[in-house]
Amino acid sequence: MSPDETMTPTQERERPVMSGWPMLAVVLLLYLAFPLLVVLAFTSGSKAGDGSLQPVWALMIGGFVALTTAIVLSPGFFTLQPNEARVLILFGSYRGTAKQAGFRWANPFYSNGPAGQSPGQTAWAQAKAKAADKSAPAEPKKLKRYKISLRARTLNGEKLKVNDKRGNPVDIAAVVVWRVEDTAKAIFDVDDFETYVATQSETAVRHLATAYPYDSGEALPDTAEETTVRGNVDEVSEALRVELSARLAQAGVAVEQARLTHLAYAPEIAQAMLRRQQAEAVIAARRKIVTGAVSMVEMALEAFRVNQVIDFDEERKAAMVSNLMVVLCGESQVTPVVNTGTLYT
Repeated sequence: MSPDETMTPTQERERPVMSGWPMLAVVLLLYLAFPLLVVLAFTSGSKAGDGSLQPVWALMIGGFVALTTAIVLSPGFFTLQPNEARVLILFGSYRGTAKQAGFRWANPFYSNGPAGQSPGQTAWAQAKAKAADKSAPAEPKKLKRYKISLRARTLNGEKLKVNDKRGNPVDIAAVVVWRVEDTAKAIFDVDDFETYVATQSETAVRHLATAYPYDSGEALPDTAEETTVRGNVDEVSEALRVELSARLAQAGVAVEQARLTHLAYAPEIAQAMLRRQQAEAVIAARRKIVTGAVSMVEMALEAFRVNQVIDFDEERKAAMVSNLMVVLCGESQVTPVVNTGTLYT
């Protein structure tokens, strides 16, 4: 076999298997045939010269052949639940994948080992269980006969501390909904697909956090166009799903959904970033106030000019603009001063 052939990904082939009920009847008849043939061998036998009973050896041998055949055929029975599959491996060769639910029978020499080599819990789930109860060991995998669940599974990731695109440490976590799509790749192309999913998911979340800034930074919130983790959650989650789909394709895993479940600055910089966000909010609010005040002053001057209520020289226009800006932009209430003289006194 050439090196190129050894690197070819395994492709799933669905293989039909027969119902187990007809074969169950055959196996039961073989088990019943053993005692019947043995009894018949002795009842149909003849007596030897010394008075001992000689059985019919052909019937005796037939009974033991029936018992041996029944014992050999018995391990071929298995059951599959809906959305469950069994990978059929005969002496190290992949023969196909059985997906028909119900009571089934297949070649009894198909391998009956586990579908993975590591504990049943994923890496993140083990860490979470260990944090909750340090005395509880991880349970070994009990999924035998190379059975694989095709149901959707949820990987709830732990919080990770990662530096964002600007180098700020952030705490981030994600939940990934995934399912096995190609059973052959899941078994033969990776060592343990559950551990592979957990490891690649953590790697993808870390890469995602470093590819985007946490927020818009120095840019004002109403003018920022940069994609950020905090401001574009849907876009970032979709990018995470696409990246995970590419990473997990080798293991025959399809990613149904990926969403961020936790996002915050790391505790060591949270207070500083909160003050910065507050300052940016104040600046943005002031900017809106000034913009509105300027438009109102322009509108007032234009109304005076159009209606010819009064004519202002440049100095008086400047004084009016100054007074209106103080009134409109001031935080406290302004007390007016009434001039009872002329405009020039």
